[in-house]
Amino acid sequence: MTETENSLRPARLSARDLTLAYEDRTVVDGLDVDIPDGAVTVIVGPNACGKSTLLRALGRLLKPARGSVLLDGTELARIPTRTIARSLGLLPQSPVAPEAITVADLVSRGRQPHQHWWQQWSDADERAVTEAMTRTDTAALAERSVDELSGGQRQRVWIAMALAQETDLLLLDEPTTYLDISHQVEVLDLCRRLNHERGRTVVAVLHDLNQAARYADHLIAMKSGRIVAQGAPSDIVTADLVRDVFGLESVVVPDPVTGSPLVVAGPPWSLTG
Repeated sequence: MTETENSLRPARLSARDLTLAYEDRTVVDGLDVDIPDGAVTVIVGPNACGKSTLLRALGRLLKPARGSVLLDGTELARIPTRTIARSLGLLPQSPVAPEAITVADLVSRGRQPHQHWWQQWSDADERAVTEAMTRTDTAALAERSVDELSGGQRQRVWIAMALAQETDLLLLDEPTTYLDISHQVEVLDLCRRLNHERGRTVVAVLHDLNQAARYADHLIAMKSGRIVAQGAPSDIVTADLVRDVFGLESVVVPDPVTGSPLVVAGPPWSLTG
């Protein structure tokens, strides 16, 4: 176990004997998982392996068919929604904004769990929204309608709303979708800064294994609804794992910038003959 893994704090968010299904189709069956507190955890795996389904259950968007998700030792189902929303923020895949809502109004909705009937808006709310929009480079879009934005701009606005919620745990389902490579790096760097500077626990589903290995403290590799391996990327990302999980022949070498595992795919078909 690496020094990073040893430094991880006990889990506040976990699941026990978790079975998840859509109607009669079981996607995850009897899974146990602990999300290390104060760390960046990334879930990877092939399409339809259950990684986004697991994240939805961790964020209480999907009710378990069996088993439970626990927050600080209590089942999510037993915790009031507003209480959860003050501790746990979730950005799902392809969220839908109300028609004609402006960017500033959408980001401001992240503050709803912190408001009360006797105090609808505060200086703390204003600071949180302003900081979230600054961090996601969306401040210049404040008065524009979300409907008018590009896919990448909308994704950054949704991330800003999640940041404005100011939760200790932040769940992000494919947060780099629609983003060009520059903004992908900005978003993942932001996740690291939130973790290092604010102590936020971040859980993200990513498709790019190299980005996952570069940014994660704790990596969870899934296949067919089960966890194949988990731990520090330097401990678990190997050519054997890539072959087992993704069916891809590869070579794993140290990233020349970070030293994290870098997966290099086998030669393309035109170079194999």
